[in-house]
Amino acid sequence: MLMRTDPFRDLDRFTQQVLGTAARPTVMPMDAWRDGDQFLVELDLPGIDPNSLDLDIERNVVTVRASRPELDSGREMLAAERPRGVFSRQLFLGESLDTDHIRADYTDGVLRLAIPVAEKAKPRKIEIEHGNGHRPQAINA
Repeated sequence: MLMRTDPFRDLDRFTQQVLGTAARPTVMPMDAWRDGDQFLVELDLPGIDPNSLDLDIERNVVTVRASRPELDSGREMLAAERPRGVFSRQLFLGESLDTDHIRADYTDGVLRLAIPVAEKAKPRKIEIEHGNGHRPQAINA
């Protein structure tokens, strides 16, 4: 599949991801992969108070929100490079995932979501009948 690229749009998107804006908060770096019958997603949120984490799902969209408190105005900062304020990210999940059984864990600054594959989407064997000979079945009326 070919996608057209606009270098200015790409630069704008990168700037928003790194710096964030008032309308679009800073995003969380993420890794996602499939492991057997589940998808795993890890989002980096170092230094976030676990009580500030908020995880919502509506239809097949998972929204993760967290916040890092603003700096204490009484401090004379020598460096202030870590982003502050609200962090937000939306994950658009496929229909083949079981959104009713998502599990979440926050350990060592990483939020991990485990999203199982729905039973209906798992591979399964289809039984093959033998001996019918492809003859039409008689219908008794």
